[in-house]
Amino acid sequence: MNKKFIRLTTFVSILLCLLWLIGLGWAVEEFYAGKPENPKSKAVTEKVVDKKELTVVALGDSLTRGTGDETGKGYVGDVIDEIKKRTKQPVTLLNLGINGARSDQLRTQVQQREVKRQIQRADILLVTIGGNDLFRGGQGLMDYQTKNIAVTEKKYLENIKFIFQQIRQTNTKANVFFIGLYNPFINLNEGKDISKVIRRWNYDSAEISASFPKVVFVPTFDLFELKVNDYLYSDKFHPNTKGYRLIAERVAALLTW
Repeated sequence: MNKKFIRLTTFVSILLCLLWLIGLGWAVEEFYAGKPENPKSKAVTEKVVDKKELTVVALGDSLTRGTGDETGKGYVGDVIDEIKKRTKQPVTLLNLGINGARSDQLRTQVQQREVKRQIQRADILLVTIGGNDLFRGGQGLMDYQTKNIAVTEKKYLENIKFIFQQIRQTNTKANVFFIGLYNPFINLNEGKDISKVIRRWNYDSAEISASFPKVVFVPTFDLFELKVNDYLYSDKFHPNTKGYRLIAERVAALLTW
């Protein structure tokens, strides 16, 4: 009788123990099933995109500086805004423009060690030059029909050819946008004759640009031709905010990603 009781008690104890273990297992499973997932333990399957910072270097004269734009941005600032909007990437700008710069001065500038270092880092280069060569503070308006203008253009073309050679030697990959000339004096009596000179300069500039890889000539002459006074600053030479915006839109239309 005692042995049977002991056996029965042992069997019941073992059964209760098994039931307890099963219940404990269920409880643990329910606990972890309802527990929020630890984000640190989750395997990351998405590919993390490392956004590269874009570097833009602007070279040239007062148009690169944005003289005449009340916002202070100029066409360069407007182009930067467009790049940021399109790429969603951070953009670093280095504006090396110098008011009154001529092509011979830019030729010297692109040979400077620090400037070359910045050009080497650039993804995009923006260039304006030539207006001060041609007009020379008004002197160009007096001799645009003489042989002097041909001599001036020849030197200018030699300079921009050298400038692009230096840029391409320093940086073979960056896209270079070379902004063409417009005629701020189109409403003067001599306006049409001056336009002929400017169109020739633009044509020759475009031809030189085309001889280099990834150098794009950006025409602006037509933008100012019909309503020039609507797009000029009070000095009647530099673009105003609207004029710079027109130039920026033309450049932005040529950007590809």
